[in-house]
Amino acid sequence: MGDELRAPLKIGICQMPVTEDKDINNAKARSMLREAAEQGSQLVILPEMFNCPYKTSVFQKFAEQYPGGKTIAMLSEVARQEQIYLVGGSIPELEDGVIYNTSFIFGPGGELLGKHQKIHLFDADIEDGPCFQESKALGAGSKATVVETPLGTIGVCVCYDIRFPELSRSMVLRGAELIIIPAAFNMTTGPAHWELLLKARAVDNQAYVVGAGQAPNEQACYICYGHSAVVDPWGRITARAGGEETIIYADIDFDLVAKIRRELPLLKHRRPDLYQIK
Repeated sequence: MGDELRAPLKIGICQMPVTEDKDINNAKARSMLREAAEQGSQLVILPEMFNCPYKTSVFQKFAEQYPGGKTIAMLSEVARQEQIYLVGGSIPELEDGVIYNTSFIFGPGGELLGKHQKIHLFDADIEDGPCFQESKALGAGSKATVVETPLGTIGVCVCYDIRFPELSRSMVLRGAELIIIPAAFNMTTGPAHWELLLKARAVDNQAYVVGAGQAPNEQACYICYGHSAVVDPWGRITARAGGEETIIYADIDFDLVAKIRRELPLLKHRRPDLYQIK
């Protein structure tokens, strides 16, 4: 990109509720994507499992293959019609007989720029909290995902992936300036760790970090936390939602990323030879 000043990137984060009906969910996503585009967003983001209830028993029923799935086609169409970059949250994806928790990333021509299959599956049994085992229904991805665009270099991971700092660092070492995390944190882990993790990954990597959560659905068996947020590379929250259905907006200042990395050169001072982890 050189040393020239770069215009801020306006993003929109769609914190949407999810129902038991895929068509209703897709219609809601389409509406919010268009609203965000109309407000000037160049990049728009949806939450994890935005077309599907977050429960293992239905992932197979809702799963789609690329190409051909109705949700995937909708994402491509909206990206093309609205001329936006789009991180399509995540949906259940069927590939080679395995279902993955996959985020599809589209460009303004409706073209697929990349996809991230969630690497770290949410298997947890929390006292007085949720018991959930994604591994009973999903396969784990095996690759970090970094997409180069004219807007900037973007890393994408999904929800539980944020708890593994090596993944975020690997994306930054491949050039990521902005890390996007579609998520469905719950009402136990969300208040305890969500904002803390977003800030930690931002400060560790001197990158913008965007967490896109589902709006809570009180009728669901798994109630999401919401609280989508944008954190700058100094650890400051520049946009934040509550628990409501909403779209939040923020400007991503890539010049700030460059400034902080220049003034506090963490990547330059790394000593991987001293802390190889097996």
